[in-house]
Amino acid sequence: DFGSQGVKLAQQPEWAGLASLLRRAMASPGVHDMVRQAYAATVTGGSSVLPGDVGDPQMRNKLLGYAEGEVNPSADLGLGCGNPLIAAKLQPGEVVVDLGSGAGMDCFIAGRVVGPTGHIIGVDMTPEMLSKARATAKKDGITNVTFRLGEIEHLPVGDMVADLVISNCVINLSPEKPQVYREMNRVLRPGGRVSISDVMRTGKIPEALRTAQSYAC
Repeated sequence: DFGSQGVKLAQQPEWAGLASLLRRAMASPGVHDMVRQAYAATVTGGSSVLPGDVGDPQMRNKLLGYAEGEVNPSADLGLGCGNPLIAAKLQPGEVVVDLGSGAGMDCFIAGRVVGPTGHIIGVDMTPEMLSKARATAKKDGITNVTFRLGEIEHLPVGDMVADLVISNCVINLSPEKPQVYREMNRVLRPGGRVSISDVMRTGKIPEALRTAQSYAC
């Protein structure tokens, strides 16, 4: 999460480079488990597990490109780094797959746009995230958004079913990025689209941040 500075922090070398950190961390076993545990703690601990300067949620969402009132507070854990739906050009009736859907924030927004004839499939590898997302969908009576347990390198989705694939600050955590893109191509229909918000390294990573714990936050 980039806190109250929003997408501006993604341009600062000391915060960028999660992908490089992940490659280092993959030399040790259990990295997927470490990421899973970190995000599970976010679900149970809420904003208390985020940096102290995370800022006002409404201001943070505005900086990340979300309109006022667009975000479902029950699904907002402050874990994104932008709004992948801005460039998505969603249309009613479309099928969307969200890679690393978390508590469902982007899924629920997309669900309102595609309407009852469309469908949103959120995929996440953290059971606690799925439980929270499903609970929100049930509480709010949302029927066109569903959530599936799985890793983004091996999507639990059939071939050529999606009009659009989205992802918000998740692909940088994958140790097998080429496989993620192969999976995107597999699930997309001919002419399908991809809209991603993520981070990348723009400078040298400080030694203090070259740990699996740092990239997993």
